[in-house]
Amino acid sequence: MSQFELLVVPGLPVLQNKTYPTPPLALSCPVGDVVLVQDLDSGLVFNSAFDPEAMTYDEEYQNEQALSPVFRRHLDDVAAVVERHGRGRTLVEVGCGKGFFFQHLKALGYDITGVDPAYEGDDTGIIKARFEPGLGIAADLVILRHVLEHIADPVEFLHGMARANRGKGRVYIEVPCFDWILRHRAWYDVYYEHVNYFRQADFRNMFGTVHETGHLFGGQYLYVVADLAGLQRPRADGKPLDFPPDFFRGIERHATSAKTTGGRSAATRAVWGAASKGVVFALHMQRAGVRIDYAVDINPAKQGRFLPVTGIEVIAPDQALERLAPGTDVYVSNPNYLAEIAVQSQGRFTYLGVDDNEL
Repeated sequence: MSQFELLVVPGLPVLQNKTYPTPPLALSCPVGDVVLVQDLDSGLVFNSAFDPEAMTYDEEYQNEQALSPVFRRHLDDVAAVVERHGRGRTLVEVGCGKGFFFQHLKALGYDITGVDPAYEGDDTGIIKARFEPGLGIAADLVILRHVLEHIADPVEFLHGMARANRGKGRVYIEVPCFDWILRHRAWYDVYYEHVNYFRQADFRNMFGTVHETGHLFGGQYLYVVADLAGLQRPRADGKPLDFPPDFFRGIERHATSAKTTGGRSAATRAVWGAASKGVVFALHMQRAGVRIDYAVDINPAKQGRFLPVTGIEVIAPDQALERLAPGTDVYVSNPNYLAEIAVQSQGRFTYLGVDDNEL
């Protein structure tokens, strides 16, 4: 295997969506390095330093985004794709999380089974386990929303799924779009937890028959609907992709601005969004010498807990209104939520997009 190194990021939290009950536990949480490489034979990009044994997805893992109306609208867009390929057919959602999208499809009348070890509810239609062919699950349409980027060997995982499905049916795959990450210099979208980074061309190389592919959630997510029967080992042209040399320019810009704007180096700052982007943004800012005091999140399961590595406290939106003075710099971890956040916080803060990387 011929590999080309693209990026090195040391000391990221192993699970960026896991918060901790005390600052000491958060500060001492497991960390790992990201060494992004491209396999020039397959074209696939992955973290060569990834250790799958370090990953433990349990009930303390919180990545539910459906509390946001903006994200629920995204799920409606996903449901529309499922409608085109799954209506009247059996469905399996592998990696269904806390079951929100599973329940949404179930309410729409789909015959659906879910699989996820982190599921917390009591729906008998969801199997609380990791997917493996031995579970005996098969369906006309297999749904993989934000699962494949977490799998150490994604092609073999898909082959196992195809075998479990008797080489039949279709698969809906949704992952972060690496083309978008590169184009937007989205350094805040590189996580240890994500071992793989996919481009649209990767899936066209991976499947003989692709029925539909496109982008969702403002271009941040890439999706594909393909036949499992046409799954194949991807082959590339052996040329490394063009990785931007100024990939981290946004960190430099935000850090410089925070240190020089009106002598506000001691000012209180917050990041709105205690999920992946917010966690990584706060860590990089801390390493650049800029303190982030609070992380704000609408998920009650995260409130009153502390972010991994930085130990930043997670507070609720109403607490932000109590603790943060008008005009406080609030970094918005995902621009898709900016309007929603401004309403929740009554427009009283200075909102800075984490994605604003212009020099």
